[in-house]
Amino acid sequence: MKVLIVNKFLYPNGGSETYIFKLGEELEKQGHEVQYFGMEHEGRIVGNHAQCYTGNMDFHTGKLQKLLYPFKIIYSREAARKMCIVLEDMQPDVVHLNNFNFQLTPSVIYAVRKYNKRYGKKVRLIYTAHDSQLVCPNHLMQNPITHDCCDACLTKGVGQCAKRRCIHGSRAKSLIGTVEAKLYKALKTYRLIDVVICPSRFLKEKLDTDPVLRQRTVVLHNFVDKQLDITNVEKQDYVLYFGRYSEEKGIRTLAEVCKKLPNISFHFAGSGPLEEELHQIANIKLLGFLSGETLMKEIAQARFVVFPSECYENCPFTVMEAQLYGTPVIASDIGGTPELLEENQTGELFESGNVEILAKKIENLWQDKERLARYTGNCRNVHFDNAEQYVDKIMKLYQ
Repeated sequence: MKVLIVNKFLYPNGGSETYIFKLGEELEKQGHEVQYFGMEHEGRIVGNHAQCYTGNMDFHTGKLQKLLYPFKIIYSREAARKMCIVLEDMQPDVVHLNNFNFQLTPSVIYAVRKYNKRYGKKVRLIYTAHDSQLVCPNHLMQNPITHDCCDACLTKGVGQCAKRRCIHGSRAKSLIGTVEAKLYKALKTYRLIDVVICPSRFLKEKLDTDPVLRQRTVVLHNFVDKQLDITNVEKQDYVLYFGRYSEEKGIRTLAEVCKKLPNISFHFAGSGPLEEELHQIANIKLLGFLSGETLMKEIAQARFVVFPSECYENCPFTVMEAQLYGTPVIASDIGGTPELLEENQTGELFESGNVEILAKKIENLWQDKERLARYTGNCRNVHFDNAEQYVDKIMKLYQ
């Protein structure tokens, strides 16, 4: 089978990129042909035989041509044209969409429809929803000004995005995002997608508020491959956080907790805008960005992991990987996170953003060696799909 994977970033940039690279690798291992379409970038590590990509667009640097911004974010003629070139060159059986809004735009969906009509084919169109973009223009369901979780666009209409300045706190960007959402909702563009893969029941529930999407959604949790044998790994005396150092990840809440617990050692692996604030806290050891076996070993040696995210996470790899490497998790109780953790068996949940409760949870688990040992033992029996098992399931959707 020929599979064209579409994602705006074709270089390591986050969880969705980890997903597409591992998925493509496993598909190729099983004998399928895989190519990729997205933006050109100096760090690009995958591609297509036609060597055809869109120009790189970074909305955070201010380097966009201001006059073209509204048009490019809503419908990219360049993406549509170049997508057609790749489709004609590869002639795929399946197009697997991932993150495409704003940079590639839904123009890539219309390119598939055009290709099908021109050649009398039926290329299957699959979409993995890594976030709530199709029903929430800012894709996080969180207001960047108040930092409150929000589903106003789902209950009151996408016009709430402009009203609440939900995209980067900018009235102009939020208005454009609202126009984009209203346009494709009116056109019922997403009815052209055959299957929408939701990595959590939580996300399916949110997407199902749209009657067009409701007919297409299925739940399929993400996969994670175990890369380290933890048989002889010994636990060390620290609590671990790994991920981005940013407001929506609950870093300020966790930093306050660390100050309250000076006798507990915290290791932080990652990077982000709040890194300087963490340097000021004596019992936090900043490890920088870790990956591969180095990160896996750091996870496996931790007493437990804290995942304090204050936005609606979909299917966070952090929670999955921690348990896979025999490490319990204390996690916030929102989004898709609770689906991945068996409370009081492989970890515990706490009220998102509550400093006092999180501090108490961490201190109690740190001191209760017997309970911690039980959680750790339970984690060693946790099972998540690996890449091979995931591909076996996704092939049924492709076919």
